[in-house]
Amino acid sequence: MTKLKPRVKVKICGMTSLEDALMAVGFGADAVGFIFYRKSPRFITEKIVKNISLPPFVSRVGVFVDETADRINKIVNACQLDTVQLHGDESPAFCRKIRARVVKAIRLRDAQSLELMPRYEVDGFLLDAYSESIHGGTGNTCDWGLVRRARKFGPVILAGGLNPVNIDEAVAKVQPYGVDVCSGVEKFPGKKDRVKVRDFILAAHNAVR
Repeated sequence: MTKLKPRVKVKICGMTSLEDALMAVGFGADAVGFIFYRKSPRFITEKIVKNISLPPFVSRVGVFVDETADRINKIVNACQLDTVQLHGDESPAFCRKIRARVVKAIRLRDAQSLELMPRYEVDGFLLDAYSESIHGGTGNTCDWGLVRRARKFGPVILAGGLNPVNIDEAVAKVQPYGVDVCSGVEKFPGKKDRVKVRDFILAAHNAVR
């Protein structure tokens, strides 16, 4: 009997409105991301996220960059976050202070970047393109070969430069646990494009694994 592989999980990140969040969920998104980093063009306030009600079985993910553990945990409780995604220079010890599932983002510069991963006891890793100036949302693809190698350290979420055109190839080559997209499905920063979101999710879920 042929063993079926579970479909790749899809997270649509950088939500700034209830309308966009529900639209993504309607097309089959497994998770939506809210960025609580003030320097991001997709920054969203705790007050807005509190009022975004999602259907059951959809994960609410909070994205943070070098924030204090106390503030993260307060937002986790206030906004009923399921997962915290850390995009800064957070240490393994810091990650253990978070009272939610933790995904640690690793910005891939080269193979040495993978050496950080065994130090973290987290629920998964997000692999993104390296940039000296920003902590994510570069719109650039990372080395998919390195991401494939990183799977031995735990569940891997592929990010960086993904869009409806290249997502099927990315999933086929990397075989990730999940994929994360932001700028690749937008009209402009903070506003999602309905057609791109639909096409991205459909292509990701139908990609050959």
